[in-house]
Amino acid sequence: MTKPESFQSTGSTVHYANRDQDLRAIQRDRDDPWDGLVSTAPPDERAVLVGVEITNRPGLLTLEDSLTELALLADTAGLEVVARLTQRLNSPHPATLMGSGKLEELVMLAADVDANVVIFDDELSPRQQREIEKALGEEIKLIDRTALILDIFARHARTREGAVQVELAQYEYRLPRLTRAWTHLARQAGGRAGGASGGVGVRGPGETQLEMDRQEISRRIAFLKRQLEDIRKQRKQHRRQRRKSSMSVAALVGYTNAGKSTLLNALSDADVIAADRLFATLDPTTRRVELPSGHVVLFTDTVGFIQKLPTTLVAAFRATLEEVTEADILIHVVDLSHANMDEQVAAVEEVLEELHAGDKTIVTALNKVDQIDLSDPAQAERLSRALDDYPNAVPVSALHKTGLDDLLAKVDATLRHKMVPVDVLIPYAQGEMVALIHEHGFIEQEEHTDAGTHVVGRLPVELAGPYSDYWFDSEN
Repeated sequence: MTKPESFQSTGSTVHYANRDQDLRAIQRDRDDPWDGLVSTAPPDERAVLVGVEITNRPGLLTLEDSLTELALLADTAGLEVVARLTQRLNSPHPATLMGSGKLEELVMLAADVDANVVIFDDELSPRQQREIEKALGEEIKLIDRTALILDIFARHARTREGAVQVELAQYEYRLPRLTRAWTHLARQAGGRAGGASGGVGVRGPGETQLEMDRQEISRRIAFLKRQLEDIRKQRKQHRRQRRKSSMSVAALVGYTNAGKSTLLNALSDADVIAADRLFATLDPTTRRVELPSGHVVLFTDTVGFIQKLPTTLVAAFRATLEEVTEADILIHVVDLSHANMDEQVAAVEEVLEELHAGDKTIVTALNKVDQIDLSDPAQAERLSRALDDYPNAVPVSALHKTGLDDLLAKVDATLRHKMVPVDVLIPYAQGEMVALIHEHGFIEQEEHTDAGTHVVGRLPVELAGPYSDYWFDSEN
């Protein structure tokens, strides 16, 4: 019997992945120039995606769009998506998230498509994970969106700092879920292991091992937190040194795959890895960029954001994300061509609020403008609306390096506006103070008088203090 491409059932939908029209990225990876050789690679993991929408708790993305994003995450992790199952509920089932009938449907679907992985689009509670694992059996791996993102981060961490942050997030996620691995040992204790009637001294080896694991993981978490605190102090010291030099910092933020790394490469000739995949880069990179005024600004590329970003990641990456909170200005890179552009912007704004950086001055880089057909009225309106709606918006194409001069000019003007005005008369003996304004501020007017150099301009607030003694009095 031929499987249908999709079928409907009450309250849920199951979609089979088309065998001939799989995700482009998956097909690209499957194109093997060594066809004919015996492969020694491990078999591909085949995944079923599960999305549950609670009617009174709508997400930023529609259920279908969120599952499409989950499929891209699965592709990034090297999984082959073979089917999807969705359900809409008025309220989640506390034990299994979905109803019992739909859980049975999931079990049959996984067997039907020969899947060995099931991925839920929302983070499962430890109880839900246990109950769903029981239903699926030991041959099928159950993971949720959080575990999938953590796995991708673990793959892409290139530095010691990134590895420590990911490891901490993984352990904090896994600690309350340590149950399944040792249930077989508990069963060997004759059913009394760990039970209320077991008494002291007859506790099963499964529960004993579980407690040992929890203690070991707790010790490891404490160790990793100490390491991250050291990293945080080092970053704080680096930022303090940057402040002494009065060099402004612009942090690139944006949804994953919006093009932040490509933009940094285009602006600074950096060699940051840039790929058309979610979370292609993880570790922060900082480069010097010269603005049209001649001032040099440090541009820092940060980890990409995503809807439903795990709270464990935000906490673990505090040391890195402080680059966002400490920056003088944020450059929000937006994928202008994405169908869910507004929702992605909203997701980034949510994370910025969580980081207490929502009030930062923002310049919006409307990236991938090369993919917009301005002859199409709808797409032209899309660009026009984005220019009106988003702060200090500039259309650019990081890939083709167009619009970059306009973007840098906007950053230049925005930073100038953030500086404090100075109108000072500097004695010639204090010539280094004039040089400091030239180097770190903006000169609007400069005049040499008998008493010294009269300078009107703007200066970073942290440098303005000593100039109060030389404030220009126009009446004298």
